[in-house]
Amino acid sequence: MNEQIRAREVRLVGPQGEQVGIVSLDQALQLAADVDLDLVEVAPMARPPVCKLMDYGKYKYEAALKAREARRNQQQTVIKEMKLRLKIDTHDYETKKGHVLRFLKAGDKVKVTIMFRGREQSRPEMGKRLLERLAGDVEEFGLVESMPRLDGRNMIMVMAPHRAKQAPAVAKAEAEAEAEAAAAAAVVE
Repeated sequence: MNEQIRAREVRLVGPQGEQVGIVSLDQALQLAADVDLDLVEVAPMARPPVCKLMDYGKYKYEAALKAREARRNQQQTVIKEMKLRLKIDTHDYETKKGHVLRFLKAGDKVKVTIMFRGREQSRPEMGKRLLERLAGDVEEFGLVESMPRLDGRNMIMVMAPHRAKQAPAVAKAEAEAEAEAAAAAAVVE
């Protein structure tokens, strides 16, 4: 920008986007100084380079605001992890399944890990059966994104919520939050 531009002549674009034409660099810098703006090179590879009259500080500030807004509107993917053992009891299995259901209803992905110890490592098919059983039990709330695979002493499966099921759960949570806020406001009055 400004004195850092090395071309002898530039194609100048005005502050409102109007074409001024091809002018010398000195004349473009003088025009920028007259209107109290910066001369910014927007297309350096063009022949001659394209420069625009703009308030560079304001431009950078607005670009930072847009980037911050884009980050705010991004949806964070949360992966929750549930660890199981191969010899899990029925009640413990039901408890873990309930946690997986809660995570899927909240819209989070779930990484289910079965840890093998000792002789259990020689029976990976039992671990695969357990993971398939869990996937079958929660199939109405989530689908298997990554099939069970052996990773060292662990067998891992990743489940993701159904998109159609996720929206009502989020809407219900928002409605409950609004109802609680309204109830709190009524108590204050």
